[in-house]
Amino acid sequence: QVQLVESGGGLVQAGGSLRLSCAASGFTLRDYGMGWFRQAPGKEREFVSRISRAGTSNYVDSVKGRFTISRDNAKNTVYLQMNSLKPKDTDVYYCAANLVPRSGSYYRNSEYDYWGQGTQVTVSS
Repeated sequence: QVQLVESGGGLVQAGGSLRLSCAASGFTLRDYGMGWFRQAPGKEREFVSRISRAGTSNYVDSVKGRFTISRDNAKNTVYLQMNSLKPKDTDVYYCAANLVPRSGSYYRNSEYDYWGQGTQVTVSS
């Protein structure tokens, strides 16, 4: 059974850092693409970052240079290191797994088959 469990969210002041974790079970994470998305109340879930099976990483422009996605194959876990946080980064963050190859549009919600429950990130000014 595929399961994704996020952790690491919390309340931080602007300029601070957080590291989100997404522990995967039921599949071998390194064999698939993994993504991070975020969603504010009343808004659509938006792409933040992804790491491909080959280790290629991509980011939305608003987080480039501040966020870093990585994975630990031994722990079957993907991370999102978030530095220089801003109030506009406040959202619920979700990790997602792409287990079935599709169009390759990694920034689309529809590319992902499984989602975690989300973890709240709040950045105060």
